[in-house]
Amino acid sequence: MRAQSLIAALSLCGLAAACGDTTGERIIYGGGAGALGAAVLDANLVTGAAVGVAANLVYCEQNPRKC
Repeated sequence: MRAQSLIAALSLCGLAAACGDTTGERIIYGGGAGALGAAVLDANLVTGAAVGVAANLVYCEQNPRKC
């Protein structure tokens, strides 16, 4: 399980690094990252995608120069 958590964290970091230039791209990248993390951790995919979208949108809103 520890290896799965590490893989999920690294995957999420990689996807978050490409957070998108437009709101649509941010939604797609965030949802993909959240769903991927949820799949690796055997959690609810819809919830994971929703959390990923919200996190990506908030992060890019708070750090516009990093997105």
